[in-house]
Amino acid sequence: MTGPVVCTTVAQLREEIGARVTRGARTVGLFPTMGALHDGHARIAQRTRAENDLAVVSVFVNPLQFGPGEDFESYPRDLYGDVARLAEVGVDLVFAPSVEQMYPDGTPVVSVTSGRAGSILEGATRPGHFDGALTVVNKLFTIAAPGPAAELRAYFGEKDAQQLLLMQRMVRDFDHPVEIRAVPIVRSEQGLALSSRNQYLSAEQAGHALVLHRTLRALAAGELTLERARSAIDAEPEVRLDYFVTVDPGDLSLVEPGPGTLALVAAWVGPTRLIDNMRI
Repeated sequence: MTGPVVCTTVAQLREEIGARVTRGARTVGLFPTMGALHDGHARIAQRTRAENDLAVVSVFVNPLQFGPGEDFESYPRDLYGDVARLAEVGVDLVFAPSVEQMYPDGTPVVSVTSGRAGSILEGATRPGHFDGALTVVNKLFTIAAPGPAAELRAYFGEKDAQQLLLMQRMVRDFDHPVEIRAVPIVRSEQGLALSSRNQYLSAEQAGHALVLHRTLRALAAGELTLERARSAIDAEPEVRLDYFVTVDPGDLSLVEPGPGTLALVAAWVGPTRLIDNMRI
């Protein structure tokens, strides 16, 4: 099986995309990642491959998304394994730039600001995180732009619900010629939302983490109120709740649970912070 072409520079990726468009590619699918790919990533990569003439996956641990004390240096990196996994689903191009390639002048002077929607929930716990995510994806949209002869589609998982909303807003607010396509959450057989950070969990902690999905389901079924759901999580050993809220999925404003609302939860399980969500 022929693996994907690995591009490490902006110029190389642009050249490869341009050549494929010249040869007839009319849709380009872009899936931005920070690597350490798991089965959830593979599902999104499969969608990217299946729905486009050209499938591109970026693998870049973006320092702008990490705040003081967060795990940038220790964030798992396995480019060789990531490329092998992407080869299995037929991805065409992997963009794996260095930090210096993406930010040749150091921290960008001009960056994207996520506004109020990026300062609440995850943004309150991780100040600046969404500004960094939007800034790098804004660059990726420009770098991967195929020109007028082809359409660019970008793929994001629904697990990161706040990020997905902000990406959709950025596309609208900046008039990017990009279609955002959302991919449903991929879960383990037990219900745990797949995440690169799950590898930090012991087997016992992974069992405790199932309380997040369990309480989301109970809330959606009307079996628990928000307050009782919060209490159930707080009562679970090794789990410390950050927030459990229901929001309007259009703007993340807090609302009472009801049909069409989105329940969001974040908690530490041991030292590992996990997030999950579910439509009600």
